[in-house]
Amino acid sequence: MPFFLSFLTVLGFVFAGMAVAAIFTRVAFAITQGISRAPYLDFFVSLFTWLPWAAGAVLDGWLGLAAAVVAQLLFLHAFCLVHRLLKGKKGRTLTDAQGRILGPVRNQLALLVQTPAIPVFVMVRFAELALYPVIAVIGRLPTYRQAEWVNLTRHNYTGLAGYDLLWCWYCDWMTGLWALGTEMLRNIESFWCPIQFGSSEKNRNVALDFPDVKLWAPSNGSAEEAADLIEKYYTGRKKLSWWGHPDRRDEK
Repeated sequence: MPFFLSFLTVLGFVFAGMAVAAIFTRVAFAITQGISRAPYLDFFVSLFTWLPWAAGAVLDGWLGLAAAVVAQLLFLHAFCLVHRLLKGKKGRTLTDAQGRILGPVRNQLALLVQTPAIPVFVMVRFAELALYPVIAVIGRLPTYRQAEWVNLTRHNYTGLAGYDLLWCWYCDWMTGLWALGTEMLRNIESFWCPIQFGSSEKNRNVALDFPDVKLWAPSNGSAEEAADLIEKYYTGRKKLSWWGHPDRRDEK
């Protein structure tokens, strides 16, 4: 099959598949809003992120993967235009305000440049689902109700349509899973290596995400000091949570 025809064939297949997935998602959502929360959300997010890539690669290797990415972009733009047409524009939108500040072209380019980060978030989510639970069992770390972090709620916000809705969904998903990953890393870092960094700037920069850093052993100290802290904060505990974890609030 000629190169260009093969590319278009995969593109059309993936585009049609995403359209079917969108209809399926809408029907499922009408039955239950449970699909907007993990673990069900993970399946539906997969339909619009990595599964199209996998399908394209299986159909035609790297060419198919490229076609799948193009199909995704075309489908998502089509979805935004159709959704906005159906919902209608009522008042100013986020896109209007952002375009007024950045300029319409600059704003759209800035959004487009963000899309390659999706594989990174997919990998982080995979680690949360497949790796952290194993580490938690072996290392007696606390576990989490992931649905409290990984969910979509912004579709209930009044006035979101088209691009505004799509990007708010993306940020809704990404922010929750990233915050969950950071919470998991707090447990890992605080138990296995509670030593401050040699850079004061780095200690200051990570303090927001790793509040324990101010209590960790000083960077000019010794391994024995860090060992003493590990024993101080973890001896006798069933769950080896980071030092500011909610399960420690009642501790003096």
